[in-house]
Amino acid sequence: MSKRRISDVGLLAERIGHTFKTPALLKLALTHASAHPGSTPNEDNERLEFLGDRVLGLAIAQLLSDRFPHSSEGELARWFNHLVRTETCAEAGQSWDLGDFVLMSGGEAGSGGRRKKTILANACEAVLGAVFSDAGYDVARGVVWRTWEPFLAELKEAAPDAKSVLQEWAQGRQLPLPNYIEVAREGPDHAPRFTTEVHVEGVAPERGEGANKRAAEQAAALAMLKREGVWQAAAND
Repeated sequence: MSKRRISDVGLLAERIGHTFKTPALLKLALTHASAHPGSTPNEDNERLEFLGDRVLGLAIAQLLSDRFPHSSEGELARWFNHLVRTETCAEAGQSWDLGDFVLMSGGEAGSGGRRKKTILANACEAVLGAVFSDAGYDVARGVVWRTWEPFLAELKEAAPDAKSVLQEWAQGRQLPLPNYIEVAREGPDHAPRFTTEVHVEGVAPERGEGANKRAAEQAAALAMLKREGVWQAAAND
């Protein structure tokens, strides 16, 4: 981070909509682990990220519950997953131009770190953790609600997440959580193809394929949901 960036954290605070009583909390939230190799837990933003993740989850759950009083639990869960996912958190961070303020190593910055979704999302959650630590939950919730308001328009188009729907279905039947097992990996390293099998107690397993592990797990979950007649109902919820 340049001296200009360090001095401009006040500008970031304005964008967030919170004046910090302890500005050091915001600076810590902006410190990526690469900035201090071998750092102690209190020298980078990972602990604040852990805290901010929980603050975000509660604030979004409350926002959805208040804004959509007649929606089903399944629909709220689907929307919740959409709003707290890495991509949405990264977009929230981008709305603050967060990448311009994150302190990171020259190597990380040179490899495009200021635009990486994971770094932006983690820093965004760390900022929320810093706001919570500085001023409490009500203020942090206000930051979340203001920042995430534009994303509410996306909710009706948010596709159901097959793994989440399968987990809810299993829990509704009082069954253990689904278990995903990688059964095959084929193809070259630059273009692998994964095959995953999903198991739910008392239910025949299903397989799915994808270009990465998550895609294969989603495909397997979707196959089981379709076979059990659950997916269409979830998609129309």
